[in-house]
Amino acid sequence: MNQRNLIILAGSVFGLLAILLVKYGNPPNMGFCIACFLRDITGGLGLQRAPVVQYIRPEILGLVLGAFAAALVSREFRTLGGSSALTRFVLGFVAMIGMLVFLGCPLRAILRLAGGDLNALVGIAGLVAGVALGIPFLRKGFSLGRALPQNKANGYVFVGIIVFFLILLLAKPAFIYFSTEGPASMRAPLALSLGVGLLAGVLAQRTRLCLAGGVRDFILFRDFYLLYGFIAILVVALIGNLVLGNFKLGFAGQPIAHSDGLWNFLGMMLAGLCFVLMGGCPLRQLVSAAEGNTDSAVTVLGLMAGAAFAHNFGLAASAGGVPAAGQAAVLIGFAVIVTLAFFICRANLIAREVSAGGRNKGRAGATLS
Repeated sequence: MNQRNLIILAGSVFGLLAILLVKYGNPPNMGFCIACFLRDITGGLGLQRAPVVQYIRPEILGLVLGAFAAALVSREFRTLGGSSALTRFVLGFVAMIGMLVFLGCPLRAILRLAGGDLNALVGIAGLVAGVALGIPFLRKGFSLGRALPQNKANGYVFVGIIVFFLILLLAKPAFIYFSTEGPASMRAPLALSLGVGLLAGVLAQRTRLCLAGGVRDFILFRDFYLLYGFIAILVVALIGNLVLGNFKLGFAGQPIAHSDGLWNFLGMMLAGLCFVLMGGCPLRQLVSAAEGNTDSAVTVLGLMAGAAFAHNFGLAASAGGVPAAGQAAVLIGFAVIVTLAFFICRANLIAREVSAGGRNKGRAGATLS
């Protein structure tokens, strides 16, 4: 099977799995959402105390473990890191703020659209605009540097943390939180959720699924490869929603969503900007971390920290709209990320000029000698 057909198949299975999760208990239009589920995990661990979003989501745990297993079998597990880890943490932190203003990651945006939520179309437009905003920085030399080989044991730390979370989920100690109302109380059976996550992790690892990366590759190279997967998710999830009677076309009254178009757009635009600079959306970061990339693991920690911060300080949106603090956070996020990208581009340019000057001087010296 060629790569295009493989990613179409993977996207189709993803769409089917998302519909299956909704049918058996997950929130509507949220069969699988990386941002929302990472947020729920922070609540389950007590890092934020919003009572309606607290649950250690087995889909995320399965996703990481499935991708880890696939990387081992395909011999693609490599421990790498040391590439601007703190900057990646900040990018993940700010990206999560944007996603929680929109109420979803790129994957959920596709699933929301498949359920008829036209607010998702506004969010996807924002995502595309954010990626487009970031591309000039890439062309001007933005880079977080090259990840270098590390001690192999470092690559297993993130997977070990996920296994620990799974133990906590199964053991249910008193210090772990489980929502009894709201989105996190709506959950498919644990075994099904974990199994879906495992399969999704294998598929994502083998195909490199990433919507932000797909938009970036299309703009830069007119490469449709990654977009095929998300088109397949949309088509299959749309058919599933129509068959199950879960399709509702419109802006108003959509599940776990708001209809403030400006902030749906700007929230995902901020997230898209962060994604293109950090090299992938949350799905891709989780898979990369499972493959042994410790920089991606730090990015995931940044996403989780952003989720906890957003709920502890009232930044996240709700069905009622986006709070003023969340709106301010998005604008501040743009200022922080654009400034950061500008100075990194500037520093990289100076470094290249110094390096080129050294090489020219060396060649001149060799000529004189």
